[in-house]
Amino acid sequence: MSTQLWYQSLIKPTWAPPAWLFGPVWTVLYLIIIVSFGYVVRLFLKKKISGLVLLPFVLNIVFNLLFSPIQFSLQNNLLAAIDILLVLGTLVWALVAIYPRAKWVALVNIPYLLWVSFATVLQITVTVLNW
Repeated sequence: MSTQLWYQSLIKPTWAPPAWLFGPVWTVLYLIIIVSFGYVVRLFLKKKISGLVLLPFVLNIVFNLLFSPIQFSLQNNLLAAIDILLVLGTLVWALVAIYPRAKWVALVNIPYLLWVSFATVLQITVTVLNW
């Protein structure tokens, strides 16, 4: 089954946003991520933060990039739900870790945090509805 047909066949809550909204939202969020996470990498390379502060940012990007292949290529809602929980967890960890050193990085990522929080609830709901 094609990815589009598979996703359309899933039972989704009435409050699920339309599929076309995800692209524009993620475009804006990835711009925020590139700039702010890039700044964190720069701080690490300049030895202004430790690897422990950088670690949740790296893990967040890895889990974030794994979500679409898990959800749409593997078509596995349960693994996608676990992955999105890891995205949310590493994002919270990253923002708490960087806040004392670069408050703006934490603050500029609030839209990312809000969207991932919403996406987590949505993915868990879709997983349960299609169990």
